[in-house]
Amino acid sequence: MAEVTIKTIAAPAEAIFKEKRSKFLAFAYPVENEAEIKEKITLLKKKYHDARHHCYAYILGADKSTYRMNDDGEPSGTAGRPIHGQLLSKEVTNVLIVVVRYFGGIKLGTGGLRVAYKLAAKEALENATIIEKIVAF
Repeated sequence: MAEVTIKTIAAPAEAIFKEKRSKFLAFAYPVENEAEIKEKITLLKKKYHDARHHCYAYILGADKSTYRMNDDGEPSGTAGRPIHGQLLSKEVTNVLIVVVRYFGGIKLGTGGLRVAYKLAAKEALENATIIEKIVAF
């Protein structure tokens, strides 16, 4: 059995980012599989059912080959991709980030959305403890 060291987060972390009256709640979770990811997204959608968007990105596996991004109704590439970019920049895997957006009545534009989702995800990762973990496969 082979072993490899990965970077992941030790425990869930959160952040709040505000931009032009919109509020972005960012949640970072250590995860092991897609079933766990679906469960966490479902729970957040129930808890924050009144939010406009629940955008997310995740990366799984030592080789980081399993990943997904979702804009949840935001313009294409403005939410999931910037969140995914933060996962890549921190070089973490087995991490899910969900950013819940409450629309504040002022449109941010595609550039503003990209920045807001990126910064919300970045703050959640900065609030997390990044650890190295040995996994066998």
